[in-house]
Amino acid sequence: MLTNKQRDLLILIQDRLSDTGVAPSFEEMKEAVGLKSKSGIHRLITALEERGFLRRLPQRARALEVLRLPEDISVNKASAQSGSRGNLALNNTSEPASLAGFKQRKIDEALRRRGVMPLNSDTQHSVSLPLYGRIAAGLPIEAIEDQNNRLDVPSTMLGSGDYYALEVSGDSMIEEGIMDGDMVVIQRTNQAHNGEIVVALVDGFDVTLKRFRKTGGSVALEPANKNYETRVFSSDQVAVQGRLVGLLRNY
Repeated sequence: MLTNKQRDLLILIQDRLSDTGVAPSFEEMKEAVGLKSKSGIHRLITALEERGFLRRLPQRARALEVLRLPEDISVNKASAQSGSRGNLALNNTSEPASLAGFKQRKIDEALRRRGVMPLNSDTQHSVSLPLYGRIAAGLPIEAIEDQNNRLDVPSTMLGSGDYYALEVSGDSMIEEGIMDGDMVVIQRTNQAHNGEIVVALVDGFDVTLKRFRKTGGSVALEPANKNYETRVFSSDQVAVQGRLVGLLRNY
């Protein structure tokens, strides 16, 4: 689930690496994707890291590595969009199957104890919710609802209010048992209490699922993965789009 700007920046970086072996500067990225500040580029790169598309190489200036492209974009297609050619070298960062399977079983057991439902569970009563996959850049969730893309969820997961579903992309919340590919159920609200996991819109274009904490005029969006940093913004940069109330998963 990438925004348009995240997608455009990833393709730009891949094409420049293929052409020259060196990533574009933050100034070049800013101009290419139409942002006003380099801090916006930093947030896009952080979001791409969290989603497993990009990696920053330590102790090297402008050192970025593209780990993968969106499924609907091939290397040749990405290169064609900017007139370049190249091969994408992927790093094999996956765990041994046995270790990954053990971790997944432990997470699944913990989730079942917390009442998380398998996506294919048989329920007598369900409610059809709008399902958002890729979030369009620059638009809040309410502006891009697609009534043709929906997800049936158990009615027992819902209370009063309005709800929607999102597909999770990336591993930034794995320590809360929220995995890449999970479907999360979100209650629409523009308010959040400290410690709640929320869908937050940052600067009008970056949609992310994080734990919310507000102190004075600052808002911290905390990942649940020690490999990622907490991001702190002024309160006027962050718009809460909803709070997490449930999770569904295919087994």
